[in-house]
Amino acid sequence: MASGLELEARLVISWNGHDIQLAASGTYIILNLPSAQVLDELTGAGKPKDPAKPKGPKGPDPLQQLNDLMRRLGLVLDLRVAGKTWVTFGAGRGPKITLNAVLGKIGSFFRG
Repeated sequence: MASGLELEARLVISWNGHDIQLAASGTYIILNLPSAQVLDELTGAGKPKDPAKPKGPKGPDPLQQLNDLMRRLGLVLDLRVAGKTWVTFGAGRGPKITLNAVLGKIGSFFRG
């Protein structure tokens, strides 16, 4: 396990016309996305599935992999959407998905 890794950062990244904010202090990192739609664009969740593409064997869970990496580095990553925490990585054995994420995802189905 890494020890002594401390960060200090403030960064704004413009991506496809959206400002993504990254801030870090000590061992705590905050990544703030402006909306759930930006999160879907970044992760490819909004893309239609290709029915002709064969499904391979199910691989490891990417959320769990990110959580394990944060724990090994001794860091906590707080993923926020519109200023509300959606997922926290590195604070426990698995990623902690909040009620904000569940309600935000449900709400995105009703937005066209």
